[in-house]
Amino acid sequence: MNQEEIKTRLLEILEGIAPEIEPGELESDVDFREQLDMDSMDLLNFITAVHKQMGVNIPESDYPKLTSLDACVAYLISRI
Repeated sequence: MNQEEIKTRLLEILEGIAPEIEPGELESDVDFREQLDMDSMDLLNFITAVHKQMGVNIPESDYPKLTSLDACVAYLISRI
């Protein structure tokens, strides 16, 4: 899976968590919480969905590394 495929999958997951987002308007380097007004439960749901849909084990200690789209892509590239 390449970076673009990962990014597309992540955007699909985000749309399931925050359906009001416009994927084309999402700034990939800005924190999800700031940009999407996500609370900690939304972020946990996102991380859980990434784990389930992409088959990547994400330890709780790594959650702070998954704060933006770019950060998620970089993290997943290193894990897939």
